[in-house]
Amino acid sequence: MPVFEDRRPIAVTMGDPAGVGPEVAARAWAARREHDLPPFVAIGDIAAIGAVWDGPVARVGDIAEAMGAFDTALPVWHLEDSGPLAPGTPTAAGATCALHALETGIGLTRNGASDALVTGSVSKHALHGIGYTHPGQTEFIAERCGVTATNAVMMLAGPGLRVVPLTVHIPLAEVPERLTIDLIVAKTRIVARGLARDFGITAPRIAIAGLNPHAGESGQLGSEESRVIAPAVAQLAEEGIVIDGPLAADALFAPGIRDQYDAILCGYHDQALAPFKALHFHDGVNLTLGLPIIRTSPDHGTAFDIAGTGKADPGPTIAAIAMAARMAAARDTSLAPAK
Repeated sequence: MPVFEDRRPIAVTMGDPAGVGPEVAARAWAARREHDLPPFVAIGDIAAIGAVWDGPVARVGDIAEAMGAFDTALPVWHLEDSGPLAPGTPTAAGATCALHALETGIGLTRNGASDALVTGSVSKHALHGIGYTHPGQTEFIAERCGVTATNAVMMLAGPGLRVVPLTVHIPLAEVPERLTIDLIVAKTRIVARGLARDFGITAPRIAIAGLNPHAGESGQLGSEESRVIAPAVAQLAEEGIVIDGPLAADALFAPGIRDQYDAILCGYHDQALAPFKALHFHDGVNLTLGLPIIRTSPDHGTAFDIAGTGKADPGPTIAAIAMAARMAAARDTSLAPAK
């Protein structure tokens, strides 16, 4: 696995200790050789691993220990005891541990001790119960990295498709108002830079979907395409970004069409995630572009309903770790001085 040689370990936060994060982190380690995974260290409450897995675990307190232990045991950076653990039952202490794990993972990655950050799923409800005010982990990571939330762009990436929702967790009725020329231009610039820096695609091709059926049908089915999307595309093209659109979303994801593009931008959450999850439900990765660090995440939630049952699929976590490592290698290459 030459792409992972001589790398620093990846920081993997376990997320809420009552969710499936501890189990999928452990099972990812168990499948490390099968999937050529790079060294990583799980961060959180070590008891959360023991509650759902009986494999070898090494309690570590620094990165060197994690590297030395990885071949024979899952390295776990134990932060704190989060009280009595019952898989599937979130607690305030567990939410606190998840938050501290996230802060630790960000710190390790920002100071260069870790190559990348992979974040396990958290319970927003439980976090808000302890005073957490950010909408999600992305906004918190961006703030800690000195990046405004609007400059942190969510991308969903799989082996055959990368998508970016230009608006995310808002009601559908608010999308036309939020979808502006400035928003499209700013996010597309970040996507183009991210594709070059984190994926090694020097001249990325980007598509943007129309908001309305048939991309507005020349104004018969809506005007957002002509008023907002087309002017943004024209401005981006003048800057040298290769972008096509607005294109009819109903055909854009068909084989032979989607394959022409390195990323597809969509107007709203489900326009991007519905086709993506149809194709990459088990190996899709949620990642954040526009940050000084590399951050990926498995594309699923805490799954409290199956925590502790052994049913959790480690595939998305395996994919998130592998993609984080590839992105780190690509970023190192893109930043290397020319010879």
